[in-house]
Amino acid sequence: MNPAANPLLSGPILPTLLRFALPNMAAMLATALATIAETGFVGSMGVASLAGMALVFPMVMLQQMLSAGAMGGGVSSAISRALGAGDVARANALAVHALWIALCVGAVSSALMLACGPALYAALGGRGAALEQAVAYSNVAFLGSIGIWLLNTFASVIRGSGNMRVPSATLLVVAATQVLVGGACGLGWLGLPRGGMAGVALGQVLAYGGGAVFLFAYLRSGRARLQLAVGATQLQPELLRDILRVGALACLSPFQTVLTVLVLTRLVARFGTDALAGYGIGTRLEFLLVPIAFAVGVASVPLVGMAIGAGRIERARRVAGVSAALAFVGLGLLGLGLALFPDGWTGLFTRDAAVLASAATYFHWVGPGYGLFGLGLCLYFSSLGAGQAGGPVLAGTLRLAVVGLGGWWLAEAQAETWTIFALAGGGMLAYGLSMALLVHRAKWGPKTA
Repeated sequence: MNPAANPLLSGPILPTLLRFALPNMAAMLATALATIAETGFVGSMGVASLAGMALVFPMVMLQQMLSAGAMGGGVSSAISRALGAGDVARANALAVHALWIALCVGAVSSALMLACGPALYAALGGRGAALEQAVAYSNVAFLGSIGIWLLNTFASVIRGSGNMRVPSATLLVVAATQVLVGGACGLGWLGLPRGGMAGVALGQVLAYGGGAVFLFAYLRSGRARLQLAVGATQLQPELLRDILRVGALACLSPFQTVLTVLVLTRLVARFGTDALAGYGIGTRLEFLLVPIAFAVGVASVPLVGMAIGAGRIERARRVAGVSAALAFVGLGLLGLGLALFPDGWTGLFTRDAAVLASAATYFHWVGPGYGLFGLGLCLYFSSLGAGQAGGPVLAGTLRLAVVGLGGWWLAEAQAETWTIFALAGGGMLAYGLSMALLVHRAKWGPKTA
């Protein structure tokens, strides 16, 4: 990994970014399809199950965003900056430290959600059958937190070295396994007992656990660009700080995102189960936008990180700009399409007229903001690649403030449902615009020749 001969530091930006993003896009689309299939499984169980999923899904996606995006971005950033500076030994040691972080945080996640999940869903407005369905899914899903953290951490290690194909291929297999196992255990395919919501969640647990085992073996096999020498690597506080100073601070952003959705969920819950179910289908797509933007954004992390490590600051900024433009165009077109034809998505999960109407209203108000939301998310990853997480946290704080204060005012005014959805769209616009301004003004380092 001689910096002078590193193609990630010398190749044209757009072709290199697309070459990295396309495997990620395939993997993320597979993950999105698995989530759609899982929602379809839940939808066949009735409106109460859909409402229960609306309660628990933000926490499930929070775990994914923390492990794959925030902490995963910190891992990829530290490794790519080390490789950009030509220090392979440091990159190998960072990979081992990332493993220990994933094990610890995964165990804590399981313990917290198993103990506090039911009370959390009740506080969000879950009642009766909807609450029962949420708890049944959550208790199984969060038993597998360690597997999810390990898989996403190993994938981030490999991506940080500039290899997108192995993590993407692994996630493709994981997504297919999740659908097959979730369908079999949840709906009783192949003659298995019908496990309902718990069975659907089991598909995710087993699929991610198997993927984590495979990537661990790959990193130990000698075929990867990095070596996971666990026994030969002593823990060093300085290396933990290198990961955590970016990853730990970046973890505030997913919490802000989920808290924003939880505030909106609580506001919508006042309008009844039909409104909540329709909103749940809408926000499920919003959380799927995160992986789509992730496909482009995570491709920028090693390009930005290696450029920063090599002192190529202007190249790092150009990478950030190109990746943000790609996300803006792609998600913007998707959002406009959903605003015009909302039933193309909602009809996949329900035929209930009231639920369809609620989701359609949501997309009419929120869809036009998806482009700027995607732009902000992509700049979030570029900032992590540069070793800076302050900007994303500030932008997320602004979005949360817009939704929180606006939601309080609308609740006091007994406003109609559409005003809550308009507020959600306004929060996306505030996030994207503020993220662009913060990255533009951020000092990533002195200019170099």
